[in-house]
Amino acid sequence: MAKKWYVVHTYSGYEDKVKASIEEKVKAYHLTDKIARIIIPTEKVIELRNKKKYEVGRKFYPGYILVEMDLDDETWHLIKNTPRVTGFIGKTKPVALTDDEVELIINQMQEGPAPTKSRFEKGDSVKIIEGPFTNWVGYVDEVDADHSRLKVMVTIFGRQTPVELSFYQVEKT
Repeated sequence: MAKKWYVVHTYSGYEDKVKASIEEKVKAYHLTDKIARIIIPTEKVIELRNKKKYEVGRKFYPGYILVEMDLDDETWHLIKNTPRVTGFIGKTKPVALTDDEVELIINQMQEGPAPTKSRFEKGDSVKIIEGPFTNWVGYVDEVDADHSRLKVMVTIFGRQTPVELSFYQVEKT
């Protein structure tokens, strides 16, 4: 029987613990020939914190893991009886993912870092906290997430003037 991919629903935030628990059970019950791989769908995202960029993993399907296995009563019970697992995706019996769906998820995981996650949007009111315009208030006109830069419109001598700033030089008001 060919192995297929199944989606297992878990408690959100416990995906890593569920994966480790299943892997331990597979080794203990000598089922490595029936359960091949377990994947937690994550992608790399660059976040800006304290003026520094950090690459972090973000789950794009929180509360779900993918398991490649031969589905039979033994493997079904092993997965279903794992703590913090609520069940498989499918109404009465687990439904396998298509090859295209699995390929799409794996490609999404391997694409590499996504653009910087920006907490600013066009039109947001911001206060400048660093630089020559400290304590001035303006609004975001453009967001360049790739370079962590903003174009903020501030009023200088009664006229709206664009000022280019880094994400860490401003805070939302």
